[in-house]
Amino acid sequence: MRAPRATSGSPSFADLHRTDAPLLLPNAWDHASATAMAGLGFRAIGTTSLAVAAAAGLPDGASATRDETLRLALTLGSQPFLLSVDAENGFSDDPDEVAELARQLAAVGAVGVNLEDGLGPADRHMAKIAAVKAAVPGLFVNARTDTYWLGEHSTTETPARLDAYQQAGADGVFVPGLTDAGEIAALVERLDVPLNILYSPAGPTVPHLTDLGVSRISFGSLLYRRALGAALEAVDDIRGGRTPRGRTPTYQEVESLGIVTARHV
Repeated sequence: MRAPRATSGSPSFADLHRTDAPLLLPNAWDHASATAMAGLGFRAIGTTSLAVAAAAGLPDGASATRDETLRLALTLGSQPFLLSVDAENGFSDDPDEVAELARQLAAVGAVGVNLEDGLGPADRHMAKIAAVKAAVPGLFVNARTDTYWLGEHSTTETPARLDAYQQAGADGVFVPGLTDAGEIAALVERLDVPLNILYSPAGPTVPHLTDLGVSRISFGSLLYRRALGAALEAVDDIRGGRTPRGRTPTYQEVESLGIVTARHV
């Protein structure tokens, strides 16, 4: 059931999930990418754990990038856009430690956090959600289930997990890997909180997801992977004696994205 439309004032991050159109959330990996996307008019920017991990030479989804994630949040949290941080599973199985991470993210300016269950026990994820909401009530918790992402979904497990997470206090729920229009529509009808879907070039288009009632569409690691792919294509073109294709920002355009002054919390 789609949430009521926000009506007035400067919209909060939660408000952006409650409009006639879904929140399109591009996912950045550094200051330049985030600032460039915000320059296209996006009011909110997310981070992507794959890019944070890849840039540091660390594995994604292995609770190895807590420091790097906090460092990126510190860089982006004071910028003129709303920031949501991909925090994997909270980098801990201890709800109190996850709540402390949430406090630190909020302290540097993050307004949202993405927490994934990795198909671990649902009650453990519920405890993390509840601990974060108790510690930082204003932080938007997007509770992700990996039932589709890890290829072990069933017709009952996904709804059961999402029901549990919204009961634990999640502000929104996220089902990456889900692309079936009928299943998406059924979840929208069932849920009391906004549904987040990961955009897939092979899945429904943004207009179709809008018609299905999806409240948030994340880009995930797609933009980072596309950027890496474009760099590799350019190398191949140059090596082959061809002029690189695609858009290339000028040196001045990249420089104009600004310089971040480090701050301490």
